[in-house]
Amino acid sequence: MDRLEAMQVMLAAVECGSLSKASRKLGQPLATVSRKVSELESHLKADLLIRSAKGLELTPAGRTYVAAARTILEQLNEAERAAAGEYTEPKGDLVVTAPIMFGRLHVLPVVTTFLTAFPEVSVELMLTDRVTHFLDDQVDLALRIGHLPDSSLIATHLGTVRRVTCASPAYLARRSAPTVPQDLADHDVISFESVSSPTIWRYWSDGNEVAVPLRSRLSVSTIDAAIDAGLAGAGVIRTMSYQVAEHVRDDLLLLLLETYEPTLRPVHLVYDKRNRLPLKLRAFVDFAVPRLRDRLTAAAL
Repeated sequence: MDRLEAMQVMLAAVECGSLSKASRKLGQPLATVSRKVSELESHLKADLLIRSAKGLELTPAGRTYVAAARTILEQLNEAERAAAGEYTEPKGDLVVTAPIMFGRLHVLPVVTTFLTAFPEVSVELMLTDRVTHFLDDQVDLALRIGHLPDSSLIATHLGTVRRVTCASPAYLARRSAPTVPQDLADHDVISFESVSSPTIWRYWSDGNEVAVPLRSRLSVSTIDAAIDAGLAGAGVIRTMSYQVAEHVRDDLLLLLLETYEPTLRPVHLVYDKRNRLPLKLRAFVDFAVPRLRDRLTAAAL
């Protein structure tokens, strides 16, 4: 039995909550994952997991073993990084994640210039609008928009963005601009919900939230499509400010209901806290932070 591999399988099972999910994460057959866990338990002469219809639960012996195994694997990873030279010069692979449109508009240009400056570092840029997990998705850095929950992660503040409401001049030439959020009930709204489902846009007035139920005339599945429809005069759209900044500056879209906008959303670059930060990670943070701050400032409305 490969004891290090058995530790990794055990940790994957615990973190995923089931053997089947662990098998998918590890890319191994379920029977193989189950066998390796059983072999580990036989080797230790102790039950580590309680299997039930609700998932996996650690026994007291399992909790002790998992805590020790996690420490051992972290120390092994540190030793491998040191041996590979990650603490003597920036080199190796980095996984960076960001929301799709923000990543395309702002993170990707920074990454391409970073690669030129640091030829020994490779970057995998994951663009996704779902919240990624550092351990499960093996992410080194994440760009997050919105307020962060309390955690052990290190967050570097980059700036803020707004949620804005806008429409094209052609649309507003046909329909008078809304002056209060409730006026949107009389407008054509472009949303991400099904046209058969009510859409709720939330605004603020005198410190109180104003929830406006709407029926969309057009529903789309991507923000790019919503912006294109808004530019074409199909109706009122709601986006993050950075997504339409260029169109607003060119007067292709006009901002509406600005005094009722929700509070600003912070933008952070987030990474996991470690005893020693690999130079590739530190180099990217030092390189990206001032450039992303400049881009957010330039994109502000």
